[in-house]
Amino acid sequence: MTTAHALHDDARLDETFAALANSTRRAILAHLADGEASVNDLAAPFDLTLPAISKHIKVLEHAGLITRGRRAQFRPCTIDATPLAEVSSWAEQYRHIWDGRFDRMDDYVQELRTSRDKKET
Repeated sequence: MTTAHALHDDARLDETFAALANSTRRAILAHLADGEASVNDLAAPFDLTLPAISKHIKVLEHAGLITRGRRAQFRPCTIDATPLAEVSSWAEQYRHIWDGRFDRMDDYVQELRTSRDKKET
């Protein structure tokens, strides 16, 4: 992988993680997982102004997590799972590290329990 390509991937991951760091934006994505929706539909469950929701949508759109269509006056938002797949792929490369650490932690906890049980008898 070239350095320029790696930097592009890093920047894209940064944008995705930044967009996902906000609970309102995650809720918007959860809503869009059920299908396309208008900004008004997305704003309905929140106690936020339309301009505030629009800012959240722009962040999601900039991160590539949603796309906006254009049908006459209707501009539906649709989820794009590509950046989520990239995050999943990035996290997957570290899974074996965490699995090993959790396995060692399980072994340690079991040793503590065994030691405690021996002391109690």
